Amino acid sequence: MAVDRTPVLKRCRSLGLDPIYLGIDKKSNRTLNRANRKVSEYGLQLREKQKAKFIYGVLEKPFRNYYAKAEKMRGQSGPNLMILLERRLDNVIFRMGLARTRREARQIVDHKHVMVNGNCVNIPSYLVNAGDTIEIKEKCKSSQRYKDVLEVTEGRLIPAWLDINYETLSGAVKELPTRDQIDVPVNETLIVELYSK
Repeated sequence: MAVDRTPVLKRCRSLGLDPIYLGIDKKSNRTLNRANRKVSEYGLQLREKQKAKFIYGVLEKPFRNYYAKAEKMRGQSGPNLMILLERRLDNVIFRMGLARTRREARQIVDHKHVMVNGNCVNIPSYLVNAGDTIEIKEKCKSSQRYKDVLEVTEGRLIPAWLDINYETLSGAVKELPTRDQIDVPVNETLIVELYSK
């Protein structure tokens, strides 16, 4: 399985991204020294695509598949792409505050700690639907890991389209998100322009 092992803060610097969007509280003291180079139109489009891929932890081929799926859906391709990425199970676990970062959420799903509608799901790219219930397995709820995670994430804002109960470590998807509810600093129109060349 291919994994992106780039140092997170270094990648954030190169993309001009605040690490807080990844769930990381660290700040980098270094600055990126690009000697007043003008970025081409293609360079801007590519950076937006790389930003979206990096935030959601998706590699090139699955990202292209998401874009193809978004094009077939009703409505605009750009917002559809962002909604598809937001519906990923690892992202939903992160948004609910059951993981500190999306990478940790991905690991939690991989280790079979997550139940969706009563069934164990270990696929991070699983797309949730409106009305789905998501919970941590009963035998994993008492582990120290989740107590530590909840201490860190208790102040995090939960999106309006999700519902969470921290006592039972379970939640539900009330509705599918709209583009306005997704607070990711990505300009999806540039991604559409890049793929439509």
